[in-house]
Amino acid sequence: MADATNQEEGENSLDQAALELGIGGKLSPDKDDLSYKKRMSQRQKIQKQRVNSRQKEKGLILVFTGNGKGKTTAALGLALRTLGHGEKVAIVQFIKGSWEPGEAKAFEKFGDSLEFHALGEGFTWNTQDRERDASLVANAWEKSLDFLKRKEHKLVILDEINIALKLGYLSLDQVLIGLGERPPLKHVVLTGRGAPKELIDIADLVTEMSLVHHPFKEQGIKAQKGIEF
Repeated sequence: MADATNQEEGENSLDQAALELGIGGKLSPDKDDLSYKKRMSQRQKIQKQRVNSRQKEKGLILVFTGNGKGKTTAALGLALRTLGHGEKVAIVQFIKGSWEPGEAKAFEKFGDSLEFHALGEGFTWNTQDRERDASLVANAWEKSLDFLKRKEHKLVILDEINIALKLGYLSLDQVLIGLGERPPLKHVVLTGRGAPKELIDIADLVTEMSLVHHPFKEQGIKAQKGIEF
């Protein structure tokens, strides 16, 4: 316990030192190139120590939420990165599925390394059938559970699962239990607006996308290939 405390204090000390040294650039307070080089040399040394002090590995829970655009895009970026390292990826889309997105076509090139399942039929105002929506979500969750438990997929993306939770088609308890059944080094991404607090609390990484401007709302721009789908 004491060793863990000392390690945490050391990491915090390194983080503070890095913050004080800054990241350089034109706004650095150094008056000449020599002092700037010295500062950046110190920062380089601290940064190496920071990286070397973090040696733990674990399967991460990552949540991308918020009202801004980019949640699924961020998740798919992780999929591409994971595939680039030769690992397998599984993607389950809970709400989407009424159209074929560009990413589904692109991911076909990865063959058996990626399993992509769009198991919804679109927004609630399009489907207009709560019982069918609930059944589709249940099927998507069963598929997700299978991927979470299996060892071969390094990354599992549960796209728009937060919306399924928000609409009451899934219970938070069953999702939390499912997350706990995955192998130790498996990463899982959960996307969608309105991520519940309990999920945010257990997540290792949470990013909230903020809406600043949106072309559909503000300019009447339709959904376009490569941007929305």
